[in-house]
This record gives sequence, structure tokens and C-alpha cells, in this order.
Amino acid sequence: MSAGLILAIDQGTTNTKALLVDRSGSPVFRTSSALGIITTAEGHVEQNPTAIWDSVRSVSAAAVQHATRVGARIEAIAISNQRETALAWRASTGEPLADAIGWQCARSARICDRLASKAVEIRDRTGLPLAPLLSAGKWAWLLEHNPAIQNAARDSDLCFGTIDSWLVHKLTGASRHATDLTNASRTGLLNLKTLDWDFDLLHLFGVPAAAMPELKSTAGDFGTCHHLPGLGDVLILAAVGDSHAAMFGHGHFAPGSVKATYGTGSSLMALTPGLPVETPSLARTIAWSVRGQTQFALEGNIAMTGSAVQWLGEFLGLSDPAASVAQLASTIENATDIYFVPAMAGLGAPYWDARARGSVSGLRRHHRAAHLARATLDAIAYQVADVFFAMQSTAGVSFDELLVDGGGTRNSTLIQFQADIIGCPVLRSGDEELSAVGAAWLAGLELGWWTSLSELESIGRNGDRFEPRMKASERKSLYDGWMGAVDGVRGMARNEQ
Repeated sequence: MSAGLILAIDQGTTNTKALLVDRSGSPVFRTSSALGIITTAEGHVEQNPTAIWDSVRSVSAAAVQHATRVGARIEAIAISNQRETALAWRASTGEPLADAIGWQCARSARICDRLASKAVEIRDRTGLPLAPLLSAGKWAWLLEHNPAIQNAARDSDLCFGTIDSWLVHKLTGASRHATDLTNASRTGLLNLKTLDWDFDLLHLFGVPAAAMPELKSTAGDFGTCHHLPGLGDVLILAAVGDSHAAMFGHGHFAPGSVKATYGTGSSLMALTPGLPVETPSLARTIAWSVRGQTQFALEGNIAMTGSAVQWLGEFLGLSDPAASVAQLASTIENATDIYFVPAMAGLGAPYWDARARGSVSGLRRHHRAAHLARATLDAIAYQVADVFFAMQSTAGVSFDELLVDGGGTRNSTLIQFQADIIGCPVLRSGDEELSAVGAAWLAGLELGWWTSLSELESIGRNGDRFEPRMKASERKSLYDGWMGAVDGVRGMARNEQ
């Protein structure tokens, strides 16, 4: 074997993907394995840690088989992952102590209410609003409700981690318990000024410091893979949250670059010259940490975008929910004044209203399922616009373009409407698996395949450009209607308190 490849594992909410990336920085092989989501009677959102690991084993085996077939050698492993999802396992055996609490799960809302007086301090230290999204609240909930986890903590036999930590633990045969700074920055426990776990916040949430993983740079040595056939002694050289990996994979590294990832939920990220000033509507985060240099960013997270499309398809009883909704939406030109606010799990950025609930407004007698389908696609663009405008306001600049990636970008109608509603060009990546590509690029830097970010800037710039075509007056009218619908949803939530 001679040709070198990097195995990029992208562990997402609904599937796990594996890509093999060559020295040109491009994928040469792709495979995926579907994953289920567990929704309990209480409305909790969970996933089975063993099922997650089995999916990683499956896609990794397929990648190894392909590399063997073409006579290539896998030189490194890179991980990108869904963020904030919280896991707990026994340190001595690796046994999961509970199902993973999904990032969409709002079960820690009461814990957040209890800590409301500390919200300003939490935001100041971590850059994050106090919200059920935070992994810290999920771990606190597990400690309060799960006797097995309480016992493991008492016996100093407990590991807490996000998905990257879980995979590093499993891939290294339980020899490493580590996380990178991007994933750590989403837990609500990392101090952005010190780049270390904040012991005051660990105490506040009741999370034992001994259970937390070692902090690592995004590109670095996370240990050696064991036990997986064909991957023995292969180094894990990158771990990164999926949104951060996608930002990296766009190849735009200058402050002022902004991207949106369209998946189950959506994340917008804008690179900043340094640690940004405090803002109530957006999160401050770490974009990545490479070779001792930490890149900071503003971020806004939206809970339901692609999952809203899936939900509507299931609600309508369609056999192929997401695809059928998109097809329905394509049969009409617009939603004719219907607004769907998919706040079934609350509203994320820039509102951070965990008590908001979904609503459809503007319904009239002539409306059909197709109008609701189109309103659901429009809601994705409106929610992205909310965060985009908040970022512009906070940064004090007008962005030149919006970089976009993710499965939702396959829908050109959605992306054109996105350009229209923000009044700014949208550049669609030519690679849908940009999170995995970005993770592979990070590992490639550590391998020495590329020596600098400037070498990566010329890779992967292919894509489609969507220019805004809508008149300013129409844009304003549509967006004003959306803002009215959001205000109505939030008003209902306030009245129910």
C-alpha cells in the first residue's frame, strides 16, 4: 500500500458517516449508517450509546474495506460529531450508565430555572446562555435522577463526555478520556478566558471534575485506535464539533467569514478577530484550536430546521417524510401568508426562549398541505435570517456572503429563498459532507500533509452562488410577517407561565 488516506468519522444525530479523504483534500469514498432517536413519553430525546458505537464500527469497516481494495493506507482518523449530546459511562468497564441525552432534549429546563440567578456569570465565563441545550445541565439531571450514575460518581468510576469523548474512549480501547476545545466550549463548563474547565461552574452544576475529560487542541494526538480490524495503531489526530468542522471545511479562515449548516438543526458561525464581546442574543465559542492558536467565533444555534421538515412529513403520514414535504413544497410558488414557527423544542438563537412552542398562523380556507410544506421550508430560511441579522448587528459589519452547507442545501428553492430573505449572496458548498471534510483537513495539518491554513484556502472553493432576486419591499413584508408570528408564539408562552 502507498497512497495515504484519512478516515473521517462524522457522527451525527440521525446517521453516522465515514469519508476517506486523500492528499488533495477531497473525499474518495463515502458511506453512512442510519441511527434512531428515542423519544420518551415525557418528551425526552435520547440515543443509545451502544448503537452509536456500532454505527461507527460499521462505517469504519466499510472504509477499511475500500482502502484495502484500492491499495491505500489509512494514516489517521478524524472525528466530527453532533454537539451538546451528553453521555455517562463507567470508567473501569466502559459500560454506558444511561442513554445519551440528545442535544435537542429540554429536560434540564428546571435546572436552568433553578440557576437563573447565575445566568449572567455563566454567560460571562463560557460565552453561552443558560439554556437546556448545555451539556452541563444534562449531566446535572443525570446525577440527580440516575442512582447508577450517583454510585459511579461516589466510587470515582464515572466518565462524562460528549460524543467525541465517547468515540475516543471506545476507539482507544478505554485508554483515553479526552475532548477538544470546540466540543468543550459547548458544554457550559469551559472558561473561554482560561481555556480550562471552570471549577466554580462544575461546582454550581454539581458535576465532579474527576469525571470530565482531558482538554485537547482540535488537531492533536487523541490516542491510538485499538481493536478495529484494519485500523490498529492508527492515530486519532483530530476531534471537532460538526458545526466547527463545517466552518473549517469551507476554507474561509479570515475574520468576518460566516456560514450556516443545514441539518437536523442549524448552526451559524462567524469568525472574529479575538474573543468577542458579550452579547445576549448569540453565543461566543471556539471555532477551532490549531498549533497553539485559538480561533474564536460568534455562533447561533437553531433547534428545528431539517427536523421540522421531517416532523411535518410524519404528521401528514407521508411514507418518505422529508423528501415528500420537499416535493409538496415544490408544487407552489409561495406559502401565501402562512407562517410556521417550529418551536416544538423552544426557540434558540437569537431568542433563547425554551418555553416557546410551535405554531402555524395565517391559515385560510383555500390552503392545502403544499402551502404548509412550503411554509416549513421558508421557516428554515427565516430562522437562519434571524441569526444572520443578529450577527451583523453584533459584529457591526455587513457580511459579503453567506457560506452554506449540509443536507438541506440540496434544495435550491430553499437556498434561493435564503438569499432573497437576507438580501445577500449565498455560496453553496459543492460537498455536502463538509463536517467530515473539515475534520479530515485538521488531521491532515497534524500529519503534515498541509503546512498552513493558506494551503487549504485554495481547496474546495467549488460551489453554486445564489444572488438575491427579491424586491426590498417584498423582503420586508415577508420578514415583518415572520417576526409577527414569532412574537405571537413567545407571547403565548409568556401567558402560560
